[in-house]
Amino acid sequence: MAKEKAKKEEKSEAKHSSEKKKGGHVREAGVYPRLAEKYKKEVVPAMMKRFNYKNVMQVPKLEKISINIGVGQATQDAKLIETALAELEAITGQKPAVTKAKKAISNFKLRQGLPIGVRVTLRGKMMYEFLDRLITLAMPQIRDFRGVSDRSFDGRGNYTLGIKEQIIFPEIDADKVTKISGMDITFVTTAETDMEAMELLKLFGMPFIKREQPLAKAS
Repeated sequence: MAKEKAKKEEKSEAKHSSEKKKGGHVREAGVYPRLAEKYKKEVVPAMMKRFNYKNVMQVPKLEKISINIGVGQATQDAKLIETALAELEAITGQKPAVTKAKKAISNFKLRQGLPIGVRVTLRGKMMYEFLDRLITLAMPQIRDFRGVSDRSFDGRGNYTLGIKEQIIFPEIDADKVTKISGMDITFVTTAETDMEAMELLKLFGMPFIKREQPLAKAS
């Protein structure tokens, strides 16, 4: 009996260890992300009331979040790509991919196929967890932060946010950073209009700056 109990405890510890992600992320088994729960209980009803959808299937969803870090100087220093990979994995908890130049540009000494950045695409739980940390932990660390612009929608219900410094994320140790780098974060939604996409992100907690001229409705 004692041996069986010890084995069960070992399995439990191993399972807990496997749930730990690089960058300090710990995902508890069976725990639903806070924003995923918020979407079902708060966002969907609010969107249906705001846009008069006939059923819940019409309510836009956040489909994925794509994060890209451009590393133009990687042509001179290959270690910059390794650093960017490590930092993006720490921030998101997911292994990124290297982006490579699609064509050569002689003026920048850039050859086709050379690494020029890193990217990662988040979906499901990882997506919701990243969005939660971005809004509640990272954005408040931006100096003189007053909100984000609503002028970066693409006309198809997707929004791109530019971050100037990776050190706003709690997973990054500012004392160990040798080079400040920014990133582009693109929120891909199923919304048909920018207005619907903006309302969706706003209900998740995205702190858009208020302006006098609102986004126009689709004709």
